[in-house]
Amino acid sequence: MIYTLTTNPSIDYIMRIDEFTHGATLRSKASEMYPGGKGIMVSKLLKNLGDDPVNIGFLGGFTGDFIKNELEKLGIKESFTEIKGDSRINVKLKYQDETEINAEGPHIDEDEVENFFASLKEVKEDDFLVISGSLPKSLDKDFYKEVIRRISCKFTIDIANKEVLDYLKYKPVLVKPNKEELGRIFETKIETDEEIISYAKKLIELGAENVIVSLGGEGSIFVDKDRVLKASPIEGKLVNSVGAGDSMVGGFVYGLSHDLSKKDAYKLAVACGTATAFSPDIGSKEKIDEILEKVEVKESGN
Repeated sequence: MIYTLTTNPSIDYIMRIDEFTHGATLRSKASEMYPGGKGIMVSKLLKNLGDDPVNIGFLGGFTGDFIKNELEKLGIKESFTEIKGDSRINVKLKYQDETEINAEGPHIDEDEVENFFASLKEVKEDDFLVISGSLPKSLDKDFYKEVIRRISCKFTIDIANKEVLDYLKYKPVLVKPNKEELGRIFETKIETDEEIISYAKKLIELGAENVIVSLGGEGSIFVDKDRVLKASPIEGKLVNSVGAGDSMVGGFVYGLSHDLSKKDAYKLAVACGTATAFSPDIGSKEKIDEILEKVEVKESGN
């Protein structure tokens, strides 16, 4: 079983406008609402692949009801801990560019945290747990560490800053920064593939089992203790950058949990991330399969 943890889920309220003008009253030409949060994005991708993931985390209020109902419509299981506060709404403006306004999130009290920790008994040793996304400010900064201490299964961690270094001693199955995030982790500017590989190897040396560094339109690089692989970019129109990285995580975890080789799991991760980038929402199984046939992965410099 694959569990996805979303401590700060949201309604992603997407508004499409012709042009953004600062200080003006703007009217959208279309709008959509989706259940959001990095763990939920991973679950949606896993469901599209045919898996049966379970969402855990915190949900509350009328916004939480919406998220829960939408997941039910998608046939995605959830075992969220109920809270008194309202789950957040994030606004995504889509025009020639993309602008996101992400809310802070609700207050979560100590009793609600303890209820969540009690629920972790559902997670068994042979499961996977995907940990990703920001923490509400009311949660202790070491909340994820306490989660890891209370589970015995394999896990991934997706944190976009140097705090991820504190988690490597727990041996995460996957760390997936993009190029800019990798630079922030090590407080440096990274430009070349050689530098990317060097710093990815540092993550491996510090405890990560696998690292995928996404390079946007330039493809991605996979590193483990034995090899370095690079996936070539796939031509297509960028429609949606939200969830592409989460889709890569979902694809890789799906591959490992279904006994694919690391190389094939990486290829699937690339196809999943690209399918989402080329789709209005999380990539469909048909789109993933179409793109998987185009994925080219080669051994890169060590």
